[in-house]
Amino acid sequence: MDFLSRNFIDDDKIWADIEAGEKASPADVRVMLNEAKDAQHKILDGKIVAALLHNKDKELDEEIFAVAKSIKEQIYGNRIVLFAPLYVSNVCQNVCAYCGFKATNKDLKRKVLTHDEIKEEVSIIEDMGHKRILMVYGEHGYDPHYLVDDIQAAYSVKSGPNGEIRRINVNIAPMDTEDFKVLKTANIGTFQCFQETYNREAYKKYHLLGKKANFEYRLNSQHRAVEAGIDDVAIGALFGLFDHRFEVLGMMQHARQLEKDFNGIGPHTISFPRLEPAQNAPISENPPYTFSDYVFKKIVAVTRIAVPYTGLILSTRETPQMRRELLELGISQISGASTVYPGGYKAQKTNQVDEQQFFVQDARSVDDIICELAANGYIPSFCTACYRKGRTGDHFMGLAKTAFIKNHCTPNAILTFAEYLKYYASPKTKEVGMNLIADELAKNTKKDEITSRLDLIEQGEGDQYF
Repeated sequence: MDFLSRNFIDDDKIWADIEAGEKASPADVRVMLNEAKDAQHKILDGKIVAALLHNKDKELDEEIFAVAKSIKEQIYGNRIVLFAPLYVSNVCQNVCAYCGFKATNKDLKRKVLTHDEIKEEVSIIEDMGHKRILMVYGEHGYDPHYLVDDIQAAYSVKSGPNGEIRRINVNIAPMDTEDFKVLKTANIGTFQCFQETYNREAYKKYHLLGKKANFEYRLNSQHRAVEAGIDDVAIGALFGLFDHRFEVLGMMQHARQLEKDFNGIGPHTISFPRLEPAQNAPISENPPYTFSDYVFKKIVAVTRIAVPYTGLILSTRETPQMRRELLELGISQISGASTVYPGGYKAQKTNQVDEQQFFVQDARSVDDIICELAANGYIPSFCTACYRKGRTGDHFMGLAKTAFIKNHCTPNAILTFAEYLKYYASPKTKEVGMNLIADELAKNTKKDEITSRLDLIEQGEGDQYF
């Protein structure tokens, strides 16, 4: 099959669905919402998605928000996965009008981390308690063998009594299938690549030079990755470049196409980056398409309803308050204590405009984030068990779409949280966390099995998982 130049995004269908959604009455929307509850974790039809997004009835919006929260809890429970991005390079061959990394930005301090520098950064990340990272590269056309060596260097770091990275996901430029096969040998988890905008004309307007200017090649990158054996892939749009309704429906078509072509394997995660100010990128200061925080909440909630099984990721682009609110609407993974430029963790500076990709809005420490999560009844999770037990691709999809994955997520979240509390937590966070674990054990059917593994962790035998 041609995974190089297909354009499977149907603009006419998207606009027709948006038009139909605008005509839906509150009564129609309520019927559609009830249908969504009974959709057996299938991707919703575009007309329903558009109607939910367009709804203007605030009382009905609250019902939409409640359904989104319920679906997330039904599938993944109350666990929230944490990770850290590791920016390895800000060197890029593309010219994207909205990005500070663009090749024509002569004021950006360019940097590519050496293996020793990667190890330094990873050691610092481990000392925060993180167990999974997302390695991020400027799109410079790196040889896949070079990337494999970088990833192996990161995996090799073991800092302190409990420090280790148990899974590395990657955000890199699209590759050909044969190069993805090489990348797979590095034992990565998820390949992440954002289309930025699903509207071809807008894409052409903002992607001026470089390989990224090829809309179709980028659109099919997840397909080539799965074809190469990397069966967990991630998608997303950069909100602010085009009509948010078009972007959400474009993501739905992307997810549906992946399922169609790969026996039900849809996106493992979906992310929601919003356009943030970047150096020498005026468009980032005045996004072409703006919307309120309230609309952003609807985007997240409707996506949770529309693609129930997928993990929804929120980065530190958003403020602490916005992240708190979106956790109630279906977000299941968040980054913590992030720096978004190469060498940022060693530098111990969050916002370096002349080096970073975007402005970090949530600069709290991992411990502060975890303490708040636990106090609000969420189990902070550093789990990587599915990757290491082979629960990926169609296996993972089967578990997620039937909501059985929760039977693994909750126990493993408790175990990895207990590890964090033992080795990294402040006294306050440890107290809050131990109370939460006690509450969770009291209602878990695997209480005895979990407790026996918690005892092993307390004795120094970490990395316990189901």
